[in-house]
Amino acid sequence: MKTFDKTVRNQVVRVPDRGRYDYETIYHIVDEALFCHVGFVSQGQPFVIPTLHARRDDHVLLHGASTSRLMKHLESGEEVCLSMTLVDGIVLARSVFHHSMNYRSVVLFGRGSPIVGEEKLAAAEAFTEKLLPGRWDDARQPNAQELKATSVVSVPIQSASAKIRTGPPKDDDEDYALPVWAGVLPLEQRLGDPRADPALPEGTDLPAYLQTFLTSRNS
Repeated sequence: MKTFDKTVRNQVVRVPDRGRYDYETIYHIVDEALFCHVGFVSQGQPFVIPTLHARRDDHVLLHGASTSRLMKHLESGEEVCLSMTLVDGIVLARSVFHHSMNYRSVVLFGRGSPIVGEEKLAAAEAFTEKLLPGRWDDARQPNAQELKATSVVSVPIQSASAKIRTGPPKDDDEDYALPVWAGVLPLEQRLGDPRADPALPEGTDLPAYLQTFLTSRNS
């Protein structure tokens, strides 16, 4: 199993048995998450920006307006930290102190580099297909002006770790006898029924790839 080396930068310190360092676990969370948070420091000021992402092999792709502070930082090759989190349940313990969440999270480290030329269009396809497989070939693709106004950056994953909590609450031994309900409230992310744009021309049917996506995600 391929894993990231444990270092001071990526090692899970708090509850270390929840840490995971294998590529398979980390990349599964990256791919399932719909967006990520990008942490960086610009002129001494820390920022954390939520944004869409896509993964291509061992790289995370990010995009945004070419004039944005985030994209300028990413293109400069400075260090960035990316995080994604999936919340699976609310953990209700007998003690308030032991309430928690069941979750799967990752933290990634790397340095960005700009993507240009034909690779920029390929990255745009990756973003679109991550949102909805089949959409790229159906919708209008970006024109030259739109591509020029957009920066696309690839961040090679230099270091990473995942942290995962599962299961019931963990109370102190003396609290298990308390007459307090304890357990987990599962949380699921589900797709609702599609709502057509009011400006949609009459007779425009729901595309087959969208119906397939709905069925696969909500089954």
